[in-house]
Amino acid sequence: MPELPEVETIRRGLAVRLTGTRITGVEQRRADLRFPLPERLASRLVGRRMVRFDRRAKYLLATLDDGWTLILHLGMSGRLVLDGPPRGPHEHLTFRFEGGAVLRFVDPRRFGTVDLWPSARLDEHPLLRGLGVEPLEPGFDGRVLRSLFQGRRLPLKIALMDQRLVVGVGNIYANEALFRARLSPRRLARTLGPERADRLAGAVREVLEAAIAKGGTTLRDYVQANGELGSFQNDFLVYEREGEPCPSCGRPIRRIVLAGRATYYCSGCQR
Repeated sequence: MPELPEVETIRRGLAVRLTGTRITGVEQRRADLRFPLPERLASRLVGRRMVRFDRRAKYLLATLDDGWTLILHLGMSGRLVLDGPPRGPHEHLTFRFEGGAVLRFVDPRRFGTVDLWPSARLDEHPLLRGLGVEPLEPGFDGRVLRSLFQGRRLPLKIALMDQRLVVGVGNIYANEALFRARLSPRRLARTLGPERADRLAGAVREVLEAAIAKGGTTLRDYVQANGELGSFQNDFLVYEREGEPCPSCGRPIRRIVLAGRATYYCSGCQR
């Protein structure tokens, strides 16, 4: 599933190309994805101008000039690709813009989401309300993490991935951040002291920013808006490196399963 770095990479690509442009056509090829698509979607979008592109957690938010926002989520296998040839039977929505740009929503597994919602009430949308803090916002630090994790008996990695606490840190980035912070994924979240919390907050930000700089991570379906692959997978320090030597101490990277998710860490470096 595309996580925060992938969605942020797409947001930036779309903002450069489409901000200020008007939608001239929408082709809709099915009535639903994960949920039913908004009624009269095409007629409500045609003629609207794209005012701004934002991101909340893993959701892409395209503000329109009529006071509504187009909400997009890529689900497990979704892609948003600018221009290029048609993408076959899994291209469920095609957006056309003045100037000739074409945005294709491709989703083989159909777990993606498309919705329209009043811009002034975005926080009330069922998929957006209750989301946690943004780890790339200026106020994200160790103090915030300690407050969020206070009293929680969850393993640290699972707490870090809880979208009600911190948004956008998926499995890959939780593994990588915990390694950089030298913290065990099995440590209970409530035991995070000030110094460890500062290390983890800094590592989360560092990993996410590094992934964005590399265009995200491509393991299966994800591509950037221009169709290019992300390359952060080439910089993994522990993820999917079971048995390989730790880049810090040389011990073999271990793999365990926490809450059903593959977890990679160094038993020597991470405490």
